Order: sequence, then structure tokens, then C-alpha cells
Amino acid sequence: MNDILTRTLTTCPYCGVGCGICASETAKGVTVAGDSTHPANFGRLCVKGSALAQTLGDKGRLLVPQLNGENCDWPTAINAVAEGLQQIIAQHGAGAVAMYLSGQLLTEDYYVANKLMKGFIGSPHVDTNSRLCMASTVAGHKRAFGADVVPGCYNDIEQARLFVLVGANMAWNHPVLFGRIQAVIQANDDARLVVIDPRRSASCEAAQLHLKLRPGSDVLLFNGLLSFLAEQGKLDHRFINLHTEGFASALASAQQQASTVELVATGCDLPVEQILQFYRWFTEQPLSLTLFSQGVNQAIDGTDKVNAIINCHLATGRIGKAGSGPFSLTGQPNAMGGREVGGLANQLAAHIDYSDKTQQALVGEFWQAPNLVQQPGFKAVELFDAIERGEVKAVWIVATNPVVSMPQADRVKAALARCPLVIVSDMYQNTDTLAFATIKLPALGWSEKDGTVTNSERCISRQRALLPAPGQAKADWQIICDVARAMGFSQGFNFSSAAQIFAEHAALSGYKNKGQRAFNISALANLSAAQYQQLNPVQWPVTEDRLQGTARLFADGEFFTASGKAQFVAVYQRTLSLPSAATPLLLNSGRLRDQWHTMTRTGRAVSLMQHYSEPFVTLHPADAALYGIAAGDFVQLSNASGQMLVRAEISDSQRSGETFVPMHWSAQFASQARADVLFAAHTDPISGQPALKLSQVALRRMSPDWQILLFTREPLSPEQQAVFSQHYLARMPLANCQSYRVGLMAGLDPMQLVQQLQFIPGVTCRDSRHDALTGYRAAAVENKQLQWVLFAGTDLVEVDPLWLNQQFSASFSTDNHLQLLSGRADQSGAIDNSALICSCFSVRSKAICRAIANGADSTAKLGKLLQCGTNCGSCLPELNQLLRQQLSLTSEGA
Repeated sequence: MNDILTRTLTTCPYCGVGCGICASETAKGVTVAGDSTHPANFGRLCVKGSALAQTLGDKGRLLVPQLNGENCDWPTAINAVAEGLQQIIAQHGAGAVAMYLSGQLLTEDYYVANKLMKGFIGSPHVDTNSRLCMASTVAGHKRAFGADVVPGCYNDIEQARLFVLVGANMAWNHPVLFGRIQAVIQANDDARLVVIDPRRSASCEAAQLHLKLRPGSDVLLFNGLLSFLAEQGKLDHRFINLHTEGFASALASAQQQASTVELVATGCDLPVEQILQFYRWFTEQPLSLTLFSQGVNQAIDGTDKVNAIINCHLATGRIGKAGSGPFSLTGQPNAMGGREVGGLANQLAAHIDYSDKTQQALVGEFWQAPNLVQQPGFKAVELFDAIERGEVKAVWIVATNPVVSMPQADRVKAALARCPLVIVSDMYQNTDTLAFATIKLPALGWSEKDGTVTNSERCISRQRALLPAPGQAKADWQIICDVARAMGFSQGFNFSSAAQIFAEHAALSGYKNKGQRAFNISALANLSAAQYQQLNPVQWPVTEDRLQGTARLFADGEFFTASGKAQFVAVYQRTLSLPSAATPLLLNSGRLRDQWHTMTRTGRAVSLMQHYSEPFVTLHPADAALYGIAAGDFVQLSNASGQMLVRAEISDSQRSGETFVPMHWSAQFASQARADVLFAAHTDPISGQPALKLSQVALRRMSPDWQILLFTREPLSPEQQAVFSQHYLARMPLANCQSYRVGLMAGLDPMQLVQQLQFIPGVTCRDSRHDALTGYRAAAVENKQLQWVLFAGTDLVEVDPLWLNQQFSASFSTDNHLQLLSGRADQSGAIDNSALICSCFSVRSKAICRAIANGADSTAKLGKLLQCGTNCGSCLPELNQLLRQQLSLTSEGA
């Protein structure tokens, strides 16, 4: 403990839980632990947050501004941005320029970006990747409550006794909060968990009931619940009459389509008994929380799904009360903060949108804005369509990677390639999107940034800098303000700190706000720089009469609608699309336990790359048998939008006729694994959010001529990696080298690959073996340092990657070349390279199975013995699976 130089309390940059972090700088580097005082996590961290220290460092960072591929200084870069935007505005109008932002930005960054574009340049075209995850929830909340607000708080978890997860795999994606749910279930015999998901996810391991419904049928399920509540006489008529409007039409709509449980069961493809069990539990338990995320939001009727859920809570008066309510789980760390400042194209700032001209004028008045926009701009999908057709001629992309994350990503890629001016602000020097940038601007990242974020429960937390800026990187707000001043907008952008921006943002939230707007943090507007630095987490609203913040909203039955009453919304289940002969399988996408978005940050953490090291598609056993596919086979998925080449995973967690792919892999880590190329740009007509949870694909097994494992000291260059653009390639970073799995489909053989590797300066092939038994094996050593080693065969090549990784760490003797070319140690030096189950403590399946065989028959005993499952808990579902499997085998053996 004595070697700690500094200790900084900050906030995690991953999901919307908003966990507090205690980061300590020592002589050996930075260490990360949970902040025990933070109300979001009380010291717990998930595996991604725990590994943050592994993602730090200058390697791979964009450190210097670049103009047309050449390094330049900041004045040159800023002038190029300003002049480029001004020229396009002069020729084509302000509507020809746009910004595309990110939930990774801090609120202060977001604020100045929105102010510059919508108040001074005069372009409404500012949207954010939060459009891809939270827009339907925003629209649903505004329809029901009159404002973009989450009614409850995390403390409701401890008060609740029924938890309903809808389209949310919390065990992997929000594990800290899921741990709190599990604790409640374990401590209370009457507590229950229901998971509503077409897939058996990790969250189902803790559930008393899993509704494996037909994809897209959520509205029908919740309309059925509303009908059931009415039929059973379980409505809160007093609350409905005093505090709501529109109930009769909402109930009529529900009953028209879902009047009986049998109709719901048929439409959702579920057993009647399961639906009745869910409906009865909800009816009987007033302390019920419905938590939902991307499985609800990312749909063509996502907004209706949100309102179908809210309708059931309004009908039972389960809102504004401890332990009950609809609860939206935010995807990104600052998606809510971005919405507070108007980061979406249909917002202005401070939760003011374009629907009320009087309120709209307040923004221009406060900003003294010369060019305040008067109408909404292009939402994300519309924005890239406008770039494609040439209507938008300049786009500034900040802290996001749309070439990977947007639907029909290949069209986005082509649109950016044709766009006259593409400005990208980013931390990293290699992303799929940065490759199309005319101007590249190096930005600060987590550990260097200073500002605020707002989590899923409306809690504003500080993200504090603990490391100096690397190279010439700057804060995003600084870059934007520099450009604003270079464009002649000095007034309004003379900020010298994030604290000054936050103060203006807080002041705007209270400006002539007479209670019409839910978002109000005006009590924080006069914080001194020191007070801002010391700001503790606080939930908005934060006003003079609520200086400690506000945990729950609507306890008084007052809402932010014109009438002051909550609105029921009549929703109707849309007809579900059926697979076609050309694309007979449904496709779902989602997140993995150890990865985040497009892996630009988590891909730097070796421990996080080992849980799933390659992109894959999950198939039901019946579908695998139909297509003649075995686990590990190469599979091509395709439709009219694009194609994907991955390896097969076989599991009955899928419904038959349906498949699943992870969303994370980019061109930096795989050759053909960008999942979003397979999703058409279909959007919810109300929210504009893309339907990234449901597509249709064709599938076929691919047979490579050669299968190769390649280990290199340094990553392949983009040019070398491009050799595999028509083949299968997946990269997995290890501690001392890079591992590549390659499937050569046609037209390339291992000898050609070795010739490519000869382009590494100073490296020549020293050892090789080529015969019918072992296939082709080769290695290169330079100055007693192993440079690369390659193993090729017509079938799957089996080697020991962890042992090979060790061979890159020390002086290598060519006397060991035969051992090296075997790909594994002798028996005495064997390393456990079985499946990694617990990333926090690097515990693998072989050790866990051995412990179970020796008597560790519970997760508690495994944790005591091996530590697995004792940190973030996200491996507990897999530990439970192993326990069931191994104890079953033991029982059968007996």
C-alpha cells in the first residue's frame, strides 16, 4: 500500500450501470478497484471494469493530428476543420454538415458539440450512437410520462420481490446489478426472477421461469398481461382515474388481440402454463420491477414494446413506489448525459425539443445563439443515407465506429468513402471508421478525461483524470471549442475547463424552468472549480428544494405531460415477418460477457479476449444437423445486405430455426465478422432506432483448403491482413504475441502466406517442416527472438497457444526448434489451456472440473477454493452449468 502515488475516484467507461472506480497509480502502473462508496456498485466491478488497467498505455493510440494521411500540428488541423466546414456551408448551406457523437463522450463534450452545431453553425444534423440503443426507450417514456425519465432507482432492487427481465441478459451485460438481484432471490423465499428472451441466456441460470418466446412478440405478451389484469380484477382503478389518461383505448387494443392466454400462447409460441405462471406472479406481487434493454429497444416496434410494459405498471399503480416500476437498462456509460444536453437529432438541449416553440426559444435566448435550428435533423440511419446520396457533404464523427456498429454497415462504409470531408476524433489510430477520415484528431480517453456521466438511474458521477494526456491528444470539448473559435464563434466557446461547461449546462437546465421540464440540476450551476472536482454522485433532479438529489419520480402521481397525468398508449402487436426460402433462418445479435462494442478498448485486454476468442454463430442442434454442421465448422451467413464468415457453436439455448451472432468483431480483429452488415436499415417509425435484433439469413458450411494457426510477435499490418479479406481470419491478442486463426478457402496456400510474412523487415524463415502427416509448419527467429510461428493442416490444427505465447517472452534457442514446431510442450511443461471460465482470476474449466470431482459441489465451495465467481459474478452461470454437468456425470458413474 505504501507505493501508491495517487488515488483517484472516477467512473467506469463501459455500460450504463455507472460503477464507481478507485484507480491507484503506483510506481509499477495503474491498478483498478471498485469504489466502495459509490451508490451504483458499492465496490463491485464486472470483469470489463476490473480489466481497465490492461487497456491503458500509448500503444495503438492516435497521438498526433493528421491531415490527408500526414502528421500535422494542432493549428493546422483545427484550421483545416474550420475552413473545410465553412467552405461546404458557404456552397451548400449549414444542412450539408453533420456530427455523429457517442455515449462514450462526457456530458461536457456533448454539450459544446450540440451547442456549436445547433446554435451557431445552424445545422440540426447532430445524432449519436445512443440512437442505436436508447431511442425507443426515450420515445416510450416521453409518450407515457411527458419526459425522458427513468422513474425508479437501483435501491428498488432490494425492495422488489418479482424481477422481470425483458430482452436483457443482465448476468453478462449488467452483472453488478444482476448480482444485487441474485442476492435478493437468495435471501427471500418469495422472490422470483422471470426472463423473457428468445434465447436461453446466462441470466436464465438464476431464473425461476424462462419465457423463450417467438422473437418480436413482446407487445402481444404484455398486451395479454394487461388483459389478464383486467379480467382478474387486479387493476388499480383509483390510480388510473386520478393520475392517468387513455386507459380505455389501451385496454381495448390489448383485448382485441390478446383477450385470452391461449391467443397469447399461440402468437408467442409458448406453453399456456408458462404464460399463466408469469401473469399470476405479476398479478399477485405488487413489488415488481420490469427491467428491459436492447431486446426491447432494437426493434421496428421498440417504442410500442416500451409502452406495452409501462401500460401494465400504470394499470396497477406500480410506479413511483419503492420496489416497483418499469426500469430501462442503459447500454452506454453516458447515453443519458448525452440526452440531457440534446445529443439526439430530435432534441435541442436540457430536455427541450422542437415541439414547443416557446421552450425552444429559451435555448436560443440562453445561448445567445445566432443560428438556432428550428426543426429536427437526420437521425442516425437517415444521416448516413444523406451522406450516401451526397446531401450531407461533411461529417464529424466523435468517439464511435459506425462502419462496424450501424445497420447495413457496408453501405455506411461506402458512403464515408464518397464523402468529401470526414473528420474523426478518436483515441486509437486504427479503427474501421478512422480509415475513411480526411482529418484525424487525437482525443483523450478514459483515465485522461475529466467531466461527468449520467447512469441508468439518473445519477451524475464524475469521471476524473488520473494520467496525463498522451502525445498531443486533447479533450473532445477542447477540440470542439478550438474549432468553434476558428470559425469565428468566440462568444459562447471561451471555456477553459470542463467545470465551466458543466456550470452552463446546469444553469440552462433551470433557465425559466417552472417545473415543466423534468431535467433540472440548477442547484449545481454555481459550483466552484473545487466543488466540481469533489462532486459526489447525485441523482437528478437537483434543485434548491432537492439538494441531495431525487431517488424516485412520480411518487405524487404528477407527470410532465400537458395534463399532468400519465398516458396509456394503445399498442398493437405487428405481424411478425417469416423467413423466406432464400433466407430461411432468423438472426439475432447481442453482446458477450467480456467484450464491449467494437472491441477498440476491450480488445487490448488479453484476459478479456480469452473467454470467446473468435467470432461465432450459435445454431440449434436440429439446424446444425440439417445443414451438416459440427461445432467449430466454418459457416457463412448471408442475405441481401452482406455476408459474414464465422465458426459454429451448437447449443439448444437457441430456438430451432434461429441463430445468434455477437456484435463485437471489427476488421481489426476478423476478416468477415462485422455482424451489422447482415441487418437491414429498418427503423422504428417513432424513435428512429434500428432493428438490430432481428434479421433473416441463409447459411452454408464452408470447407477451407487449409486451416492455419499463426503466432506473430507484432500484429500483422493492415496490408498483410488484407490478404485474408476473402478468407477466414480471427485475431486474438496474447501477452507476448498475436494469435491468428486462419481458414484459407481457395486460391492461397501456406507457402504463399509465408512469402507474405517474409516482408517483415529483417526476418527470414529459419525452420520449417512440410509433410503429409503434420501439414506445413514454419517459424522465424531473429537475434534469438521468435518472430512468428505457423501451423497449417487440411484439418483443424491443435497446438498449445499458452505455451507458444511463452516462447515469445525470452531468448529463443534454435536447438528447441523441433519442440517449437510440434506446437506444444512436453508433458512436464504442459499448460492448462482449457476454456477460460472466470476472467477475473484466470480460472479455467479443467481446474474447475477437477475441484468438482474432489468434492466442491457448489459455487460457494468453488469460490472458496479457486476464487472463481467471487468478484463480478458474471461467470456464475457457467460455473452452475459445469456443476450440473459434472455432478450428473458423477451420478451416472455411480
